[in-house]
Amino acid sequence: MKEQEIYELMKQDTYYLEKVLQSNSYTRQFGLQLSEHEVLELLQDRKCSLQEQERVEFGEGILQKIIFAFCDSPYIYQDNYVDMIAQLQNIFYLYKNESMDELTDDELLSYMKEKFENECQGSVEHLEDTCLEGFARMIRAGTCRFMGANNEWSEE
Repeated sequence: MKEQEIYELMKQDTYYLEKVLQSNSYTRQFGLQLSEHEVLELLQDRKCSLQEQERVEFGEGILQKIIFAFCDSPYIYQDNYVDMIAQLQNIFYLYKNESMDELTDDELLSYMKEKFENECQGSVEHLEDTCLEGFARMIRAGTCRFMGANNEWSEE
């Protein structure tokens, strides 16, 4: 990313930058911290993902929710933190589309986290190419639905 792009993004997303940087106070307990430059890169990735998926996002966006959902994972550590969060953010937007927006953000995040930690054992590629692909197919076919507060899924 060019320095000029970073500064332009910084002007536009000062609020989001500060909100995501505030998440460091929580993630430090897991040995994770983002620098200002890393947050700006993640915000730029967000912008690109939204454009690529032809989505519009209102409010604070999903980035901070992804950080809070995944920061306690044993598969995420400081050296891969930025890359993992960027990948998770990208596939989140992809599968919001692929599931035809039938899921809330929290439902999709819950499913992603459960599969990432267990079946995928920290593999974002397996999460994207296998788990979420099959899940989105079942959502589109109407053969799977979210069961509410217990984060349970039902295949019909």
